[in-house]
Amino acid sequence: MLRPTEAKAEEARKKARDLFTKDRAKEAEVVKEREKAFATQAQKTAKLKALRLARDAEQEAAAAAAPKPAPKKAAKAKKAVD
Repeated sequence: MLRPTEAKAEEARKKARDLFTKDRAKEAEVVKEREKAFATQAQKTAKLKALRLARDAEQEAAAAAAPKPAPKKAAKAKKAVD
């Protein structure tokens, strides 16, 4: 049979072990939530990048298809005759 001090020590160890187990489970849950948030953010970023690249490609195609304006002729300066 355990002495009263040994029983108290064993009870304290059991409480500490239980608290540690709960804390570990809580930390694991927080890590999962953080990873989920990171994955969501990465998906949003990838979607926006794809949209931006598509927009840029469309603008480049439109610029290539559009006729280039003719360069303006420079006006010749008239010389003053003395």
